[in-house]
Amino acid sequence: MEEKSIKRLYYSIAEVSEITELKPYVLRYWETEFPELHPNKNRAGNRIYKKSDIQLIFAIKRLLYEDRFTIDGAKQRLRQMKENDELSGQLSFLGEIHKNGFLEEIRKALVECLEILKK
Repeated sequence: MEEKSIKRLYYSIAEVSEITELKPYVLRYWETEFPELHPNKNRAGNRIYKKSDIQLIFAIKRLLYEDRFTIDGAKQRLRQMKENDELSGQLSFLGEIHKNGFLEEIRKALVECLEILKK
């Protein structure tokens, strides 16, 4: 059977935390440090992240953890990337999800739920 990709408009902070392998408090802190990262909130006041927000988080993560920028350096580099239009193609969001096995875990959980419902 062919695996279908899950396409959603919004993700919760817990889902983004799992996808990006970052703790929720790190994501909240980054919102205070990086003005570009500003997820909307739903009626209940919960953060809702779009695909573009998650791509930005991966870009920030790469700058801080892999390229070893300071926060100020990462802010400056993000501004440069935005000006040069490098940011949009920087990271493949779906590639990161597949790399982390996130979709496979969701698929397994859904299959288990289906088995329970059939009983």
